[in-house]
Amino acid sequence: MLSPQKIDELATFALELADAAAAVTLPHFRSGLAVDHKDGHFKFDPVTAADRDGEAAIRKLIMERYPDHGILGEEHGQHAGTSGLTWVLDPIDGTRSFISGVPLWGTLIALNDGTRPVIGLMDQPYIGERFIGRPGGSELIGPQGTMPIRTSTCTKLEDALLGNTDPGMFKVDAEKAAFRDLSSKVKLRRFGGDCYFYCLVAAGTLDLVVESSLQPYDIQALIPVIENAGGVVTNWTGGDPQMGGQVVAAATPELHEAALKILRGAAQG
Repeated sequence: MLSPQKIDELATFALELADAAAAVTLPHFRSGLAVDHKDGHFKFDPVTAADRDGEAAIRKLIMERYPDHGILGEEHGQHAGTSGLTWVLDPIDGTRSFISGVPLWGTLIALNDGTRPVIGLMDQPYIGERFIGRPGGSELIGPQGTMPIRTSTCTKLEDALLGNTDPGMFKVDAEKAAFRDLSSKVKLRRFGGDCYFYCLVAAGTLDLVVESSLQPYDIQALIPVIENAGGVVTNWTGGDPQMGGQVVAAATPELHEAALKILRGAAQG
């Protein structure tokens, strides 16, 4: 287990990593940069030089400062460390938003202690907001200063504000039906938020995010942000979400359980 002093040190370092990524990614935003397609499961899976170079900048700092730490990144794969600690990186979560000029993308940086992510950071450099979670609490660092954040007190689906990046992420009929059922019961639905919506759950302005087809680097940084703000993050069976797949994030245990009652029937694995 990491000491509080070590947590402080590594959380501060995570902010340095975000600075390094922003110096690379931000000049490309709304610049008309070239977009490539990554072969895979998606008809269009965009990647840019900002993704690749942003992650490279983070990895360089980690290797210089903590050469025994492992790294798992979306663009440049895995580097095995010897310390038991692994940085999990997504330099631009929401590349579709990035190339569309929508400022809801973010840089995701997590530190996993070998069991679970213990520090998580989402940086949105264009609007100047950073959400960071670690043992003891979560904070928003933004134009108005640094402030602690807490999830809402929402406990019922009929009162909930639901976020989702794109309903197209639900690939099988059972998933689609479960999401339609759940979203028909909430007070309000919003789409297109990528990682930013999870941070709004932590900040108490959204209550629920339901998604699927996630990778570990899509969710690990967001788990400490939400959990240390009082929320709950699991997969659709109520289990560990850190490997991605089907994920639900909720403001309260009661709201989380109400969502799981609908989602469990479509859970995979």
